[in-house]
Amino acid sequence: MEAAGVRFVVDPGATALVLVYVGSGICLGTVSGLTPGLHANTFALLLASLASAVPGPPQYVAAAMLSAGIVHTFLDIVPSLALGVPDPAMAASALPGHELVLAGRGREALRLSALGSALAVLATVPLAIPLTRAMRAGMPWLDAHMSIVLTAVVAVLIMSEPDRPARLGAALAFAASAALGFATLDMPVGGVVPVGNTLPPLFAGLFGAPILLDSIGGAGVPPQDEPVALTTRWLVVGLAGMGALAGAVVGFLPGVSSAIAATMVLLAVPRTRGARGFVVATSGVNTATAIFALVAFVTFGSTRTGVVVAVESVNAPQSLALWLLAIAVASLVGFVLVIVVGDRYLRIVGRLDNTRLSIGVLGLLVALLWLLSGLVGVGVFFAATLVGLLPPRVGARRVSLMGVLLGPLIL
Repeated sequence: MEAAGVRFVVDPGATALVLVYVGSGICLGTVSGLTPGLHANTFALLLASLASAVPGPPQYVAAAMLSAGIVHTFLDIVPSLALGVPDPAMAASALPGHELVLAGRGREALRLSALGSALAVLATVPLAIPLTRAMRAGMPWLDAHMSIVLTAVVAVLIMSEPDRPARLGAALAFAASAALGFATLDMPVGGVVPVGNTLPPLFAGLFGAPILLDSIGGAGVPPQDEPVALTTRWLVVGLAGMGALAGAVVGFLPGVSSAIAATMVLLAVPRTRGARGFVVATSGVNTATAIFALVAFVTFGSTRTGVVVAVESVNAPQSLALWLLAIAVASLVGFVLVIVVGDRYLRIVGRLDNTRLSIGVLGLLVALLWLLSGLVGVGVFFAATLVGLLPPRVGARRVSLMGVLLGPLIL
């Protein structure tokens, strides 16, 4: 086929093979995204440990890994909304998405999340080239002043808490998680399927287990209303675009997580839109981070996320056009799956006993961590869980627990 002097050649066999790999990655990302307690970082590190053993052309294997990672960023909102919902009395300290579920707006939250991720994918296309150029020019300065930049990020996060007690609580939670990071990040771990470090048990303990523990004895998921978005179209578009910009920062800057970037975005959001804004911004940041991390890898050779570590581990020749096509297909499928699967997920979980479900998910989490990181990892998980229980009890946001990475990086 020719157009304007350019000849396009399509190999049906190669195209079919690419779609098989991308489809396999989508299936893998669907399973991981819907698995309770399986943090994106944990899944990505697991991918990295297995990627080199997958047969086939390395660039196709890399496309499968990227597809899995993208679908995971779309779908991980589903178990986080449906599981670990505390009693209404705990709503003030619950994650913002849980506030919507408790109010019967879980189906709306799913659609806002899907829109946030999908719009962020669209925003990364025009933003990729100028932001990459800007980061290329600014990287030497950032590398030389990284501690100052990260310290400023921490200061803004703590000062953005609503009152003095919450700021003191956030500082305490940050210090405790930073101390935990100093003590455990370099510990050797080994499981049946080793991931090589303590990040999976740390993230599971800090952010997963405390919510499940607080939900024991809770009422669980209440009946959900119709999925009508009770927010303005332009707010969703604006937050998704800001999320894409923040995702670029996460993709290029080490130590800054999606949760931190989303919190920074929300400083500009009216409090009345807080919960919905958090869902849109976080989803946009998560998905945009996955894309910009790939751009950073292709441009600078840096590996900012676990999925990119998996891509690097297969030693594939750089195939940016192929990989971006895989991301586009995975994004389209992920958008549909959030809505189709998410509604059913909420409905099924709402019929189950919340206490038994929470205890069962905790047991699954411990078993998964034992497989990934052995007894050492399980011990780190329990220590991290104790620290993870701290923020809601001192009136602070859970994002202050990112001190587990930021503290060691600053020093």
